[in-house]
Amino acid sequence: MVKRRTVLLGGAATAGALVIGWGVVPPRQRLHTAQPLPQGTGQVALNGWLKVAADNTVTVMMAKSEMGQGAHTGLAAILAEELDADWAQVRLEMAPIDDIYNNLATVVDGLPFHPDNDGSIKAVAGWLTAKTMREVGVMMTGGSSSIKDLWRPMREAGAHARAMLINAAAVQWKVQAAECKANAGVVEHAAGQRATFGELAALAAQQPPPGKVPLKAPAEFKLIGKPLTRIEAPSKLDGSAVFGIDAHPPGLLYASVVMCPTRGGKVVQFDGAAAQKMPGVKQVLAVAPYHGGTGGVAVIADTPWHAKKAAAAVTVQWDHGPAATLSSAAVMTQLTQSLDHAQGFGYHSVGDVDQALQGAATTLTADYRAPYLAHATMEPINCTVQFRDGAASVWTSTQVPGLARMAAAKALGIDDTKVTVHQLLLGGGFGRRLEVDYVAQAAAIAKAAGGAPVQTLWSREQDMQHDFYRPACVARFKAGLDAQGQLVAWHNVSAGQAIVPQVLSRTFGLPGAGPDKTASEGAFDQPYEWPHARIAHEIIDLPLPVGFWRSVGHSHQAFFKESFVDEAAHAAKKDPVAFRATLLQKHPRHLKVLQKAADLAGW
Repeated sequence: MVKRRTVLLGGAATAGALVIGWGVVPPRQRLHTAQPLPQGTGQVALNGWLKVAADNTVTVMMAKSEMGQGAHTGLAAILAEELDADWAQVRLEMAPIDDIYNNLATVVDGLPFHPDNDGSIKAVAGWLTAKTMREVGVMMTGGSSSIKDLWRPMREAGAHARAMLINAAAVQWKVQAAECKANAGVVEHAAGQRATFGELAALAAQQPPPGKVPLKAPAEFKLIGKPLTRIEAPSKLDGSAVFGIDAHPPGLLYASVVMCPTRGGKVVQFDGAAAQKMPGVKQVLAVAPYHGGTGGVAVIADTPWHAKKAAAAVTVQWDHGPAATLSSAAVMTQLTQSLDHAQGFGYHSVGDVDQALQGAATTLTADYRAPYLAHATMEPINCTVQFRDGAASVWTSTQVPGLARMAAAKALGIDDTKVTVHQLLLGGGFGRRLEVDYVAQAAAIAKAAGGAPVQTLWSREQDMQHDFYRPACVARFKAGLDAQGQLVAWHNVSAGQAIVPQVLSRTFGLPGAGPDKTASEGAFDQPYEWPHARIAHEIIDLPLPVGFWRSVGHSHQAFFKESFVDEAAHAAKKDPVAFRATLLQKHPRHLKVLQKAADLAGW
């Protein structure tokens, strides 16, 4: 039976598709045409995901950011596998900003379904959501979704291109395509003819797009799942890799920002006279808080050191904003007190938990707490912007190039199409670079530089102090055991801020309301089976901005949940692995993972 809660959550997630209407959302294929791709000398684009050059190099268009997770190598291997390219001749190029590269998997994964929910409602909601996000979504790297998002599109892109190359060879040799095969960047015919992809590319681009092309079976894989040298590894080893902080266009100036010591504060007035007289200083200006960021005063100078020294000479009167009196102790007190009367939004409910607790032979309770956490990426926050002749170039490390372009354009007062984003390697992201406050800030600063490029660089202290934090959270658990030590009741209510409404507001200017699945993930979306349970989350408004942090809600909720499972096992006088195994009988895949982990640990 489909529950009302499921319908509400699924309906909220897919409302965009239903409002837009079936006739308005075109059935765009993510394979697409070669139209969006810039083509260099001797290059031929066969679809929206790859180009083949006369020298037989294959350039894979990369729609995901590389921040150490290996996405560039993994995704390139997926396409090269189906293309039958020579791995030594595979190159990468960051894809242009286009709808075909929008991330669908992260949004679909964000639908708040429980493992036991009916599969049909999940499938329909997922399809509608993906359909909508192809048109109105975001080009994004996040949520551990890169392979999941592009597994099928990049395989299809490679397979379709291979078919076009084989068809071109067949036309050139006047043979049947079925008599030809591709291998390591070459198409061969049984009679002995052979041609490289580079020799066939121009003719292949003239072939009609193939219909459905069969994909390889796993037994045929030569690259997928095999040990490969990371594509970016050599450049990282020899120091030639270009991260955001390494951007150095000609005539580069540098900006250091004095930011309000209270997160979210802004400038009332400032005195930059002393700073303006210091060596190398070009400009001193106030900077507003952008996209949920913090206001401050920027100093533009000829070197990073001159900018930093001059910034220290600026005096500022601050409006410290709503977080002026906030403290960690006050946050924890408010969250804990809210649990005394919180009902929260119920993400999962089964049976009658209150009655089951009353009838339990043994009951136990526990509270868990988790603090705010900063992302603390290894590469400090930075962005380089040049604004001249009504157009801008942006060099930065970002997980959302389209949103970075939008933020820069808005700060500069120009159209998105007038902004070019150069997406560079990330020295860590973890969700921090899903935000665009620092891009808008850098753009606003560069606007005052008279056409020169300006690199805005934060200090490590500023990075920690002006983050969008993993929310603080407090959770209260109650469990009931029967006389045999079986878990018969599970009650969990947590309290903390919601991330999604804040992101919708500061990034898109949209009102954020309703339940936020990320606040309770790791608590409700788990496979344990108990006859009576209720898992809920109470959203608490606090003035500190929060954002997506590595694994998001799982980072604390899963820890809370599993810790309390251990406590319940201890109270039942049972081995914690065996105790969990009894709760996973309806989910054999999860049970196998548990058993494998126990075996590897020598449990």
